[in-house]
Amino acid sequence: MGLSLVALVGRPNVGKSALFNRITQSRRAIVEDYPGVTRDRLYEDTDWNGREFTIIDTGGIWTGDDETLLGLTRKQTEMAIAEADVLVFVVDGMGGPTAADQIVLDLLRRTKKPVILAVNKAESPKVNGMEFYEYGLGEPILVSAVHGEGVGDLLDAIVDRLPPEEDLNELTHTGEIRIALAGRPNVGKSSLLNYLSGEERTLVTPIAGTTRDVVDTVIEREGQRYVILDTAGLRRPNKITQTLEEKTVQRTLDAIRNADVVLLLIAADDDITAQDQRIAGQIDKARKGCVVLLNKSDLIKGTTIPFQQKAKEHLRFLSYAKILPVSVKTGWRMDTLWPAVMQAYQSYSARITTHQLNQLVQEAVHLNPPPTDKGKALKIFYTTQVATKPPYFVFFVNDPELVHFSYARYLENRLREKYGFEGSPIRMAFRERTRKESVGGE
Repeated sequence: MGLSLVALVGRPNVGKSALFNRITQSRRAIVEDYPGVTRDRLYEDTDWNGREFTIIDTGGIWTGDDETLLGLTRKQTEMAIAEADVLVFVVDGMGGPTAADQIVLDLLRRTKKPVILAVNKAESPKVNGMEFYEYGLGEPILVSAVHGEGVGDLLDAIVDRLPPEEDLNELTHTGEIRIALAGRPNVGKSSLLNYLSGEERTLVTPIAGTTRDVVDTVIEREGQRYVILDTAGLRRPNKITQTLEEKTVQRTLDAIRNADVVLLLIAADDDITAQDQRIAGQIDKARKGCVVLLNKSDLIKGTTIPFQQKAKEHLRFLSYAKILPVSVKTGWRMDTLWPAVMQAYQSYSARITTHQLNQLVQEAVHLNPPPTDKGKALKIFYTTQVATKPPYFVFFVNDPELVHFSYARYLENRLREKYGFEGSPIRMAFRERTRKESVGGE
């Protein structure tokens, strides 16, 4: 299970993208003062008061023809509504309640999901939040996406309505290991799928972009069931121009998000590109286990070590991933693939006991005490693992503000030295110990 999903929904041009950028502290969403700029869903992980979740920016809810681009935008929004755990209904405070808002409201009510009403553009003295009580969603939260006013209150409301974190991260054993094949177009993903499945499962041609959809293939090996997700190649953003291409990219990203382990293919007979790095960043962002395959490595004259080192330097997002030189076409070194996949999955689903963790952390602190900040020292009271897929560790401390990034990295390195976690990211959070947690932890 991944992070909880929160969707920003509303009619066009009410400030959803500006609010998305404000919450995520990014500029991923394009913001223009006319409707229809946002067409597809945008996902970004964020956190508030120690709770992480994924926020989704959506296009506006339109009432146009389903076959038009506006209709496709609405379908994308409806998909975001369907998958979200919490819905934020964004309205324009300057315009007051409108019939177009009512259309969105009717759609949201049918979901039976938590809905938070955010009245945007509250920086204007003309905004009257009282008039939005007629929507029947409780007290409206006045926000200003441009200036940031009220956004903290909105985030408090979002976190209060998220599903319990323990439920989201409880390991569910399905008996299947889901593997996504990712990479630029024409690097050998479909050929790899055919090799793994032992049949011509997908069309393989030298024409980039042949695969238009995610293709699921179920195989069994040594008693283990695998679901292989072949995906279309991820192109550079400035080359994604057609609606079909936009859908293809989104499906590829969804496949990565739904996988346990991602096999990232890199063409060893070509330079490592910025797009390779972007895809690596998406895998790391989704917090998935990963193995990097340097395909066509048999074409390299001499040793492959220099290219492996180059890949390691360029794909720094995936420092935890094993890098394997292989050739899908000839089968060269393909015997190294399955052991690496299983290692990545075992690391991804590993669980360490609280006793083992605290023993390790105590030793780490003894060897390298935390630095002080203005005379105040960080104290780590205890540590526990709260989730798997990937392993997620929470350190209860006296003051999270005292945790320097370099010390957090030191603790992560100690965890990896002790338990490996090869092929998997790990998550770490530092939280202030409350009275209740103090009793439970000690």
